[in-house]
Amino acid sequence: MATTPTHAFAKSKVATALLNARPSCPFMPVFGAPQVIFERGQGTQLWDVNGKRYLDFLCGIAVTSLGHSNPVVAAAISQQANTLLHVSNFFANPVATQTALMVDKLLSEACGEQAGYGQVFFCNSGAEANEAGIKLARKFGGRGKHVVVSALGSFHGRTLAALAATGQPEKHEPFAPMPEGFRHVVFNDIASLEAALDETVAAVLLETVQGEGGVVPASVEYLQAARKMCTERGILLMIDEVQTGFARTGKWFGFEHAKIKPDVVMLAKAMGNGMPIGALWASQQVAGVFKPGDHGSTYSGTALATAAARATMQLMIDMNAPQVVQQKGAELSAKLRTINSVVDVRGRGLLLAAELKPELDAKKIASQLLELGLVVNGVTSHALRLAPPFTVSSEEIDEAIAIMKTVL
Repeated sequence: MATTPTHAFAKSKVATALLNARPSCPFMPVFGAPQVIFERGQGTQLWDVNGKRYLDFLCGIAVTSLGHSNPVVAAAISQQANTLLHVSNFFANPVATQTALMVDKLLSEACGEQAGYGQVFFCNSGAEANEAGIKLARKFGGRGKHVVVSALGSFHGRTLAALAATGQPEKHEPFAPMPEGFRHVVFNDIASLEAALDETVAAVLLETVQGEGGVVPASVEYLQAARKMCTERGILLMIDEVQTGFARTGKWFGFEHAKIKPDVVMLAKAMGNGMPIGALWASQQVAGVFKPGDHGSTYSGTALATAAARATMQLMIDMNAPQVVQQKGAELSAKLRTINSVVDVRGRGLLLAAELKPELDAKKIASQLLELGLVVNGVTSHALRLAPPFTVSSEEIDEAIAIMKTVL
């Protein structure tokens, strides 16, 4: 498909001297025309290249959970950058080892186990964590027991296997044929899941809240039924916590709301507060099927990224992030319900969707909110996604609600 050379910035309202030297955008056209070029952030606030201030209630899609330019995380990155960046996986480094221990402790305890119950593989993104998890499931199941069952409406990443697991057929079509071995069921439908679990299934892969699917929580009953069925059939239960992990839902991990113990967990986003890092965690029994050479990544456990993750997790522990999120999530949810054009609020913690009246176009509304200095996104045709940082103040929530009332 041909695109004009000015596909992105020609329509942008913030064309600047940065781009005057060339008539076309230097980026491939996978994200569409940017409406804003941001150059600076602090806490919940962002400033564009023209000096205009915004409130960020999207956090880079649930990434900067401790706010932009968090001084503790920034200091950890700076210190590590002046100490050691990277040494390859032929060797270890202290910060990656400490970070792996922290990740395992949080997840083991969330599963009701002692630290040391699981093992960690570091990568660069949520998609990579899901790719690693899919390979682990196939190795665990063996030939003929390789199918991964996931839900319609799910999102697991843009790489081919993660995309094949994603339950959004419209995203598959441009890249068909998809890799084999994936099956999709109706989300939150226990009977649909049970009907899909035959002897070829190695794993069930679920989100506890479908973020890209519209901020739709999995019911407690659904997750508990999935756990029970997987246990009975010798199938892995893999939970994608890329968007929900690290306190975003008011628990350290979304699966804790259902009091279940997953076999495998995928992590990323908030883990590094903006530093690209992801992780795959699995119980030692499951992780042990991987042997040297089965998987890898050049930047797995690189010191710079794990330094950011270690600092981020420690800050979240120190502030009791789940409790903070419960309180601020309840406040934001209640205030969203005071807006006449908001007919429903769903989600958990500080991962919320405001469902609008059906005659309203959420993507157009999001653009209008951006014009007035509020960053959210139209996650479906009629719903806005809000995922502000855990450090958001009541005054900033009030300011965001006032902007939404002006538009709505």
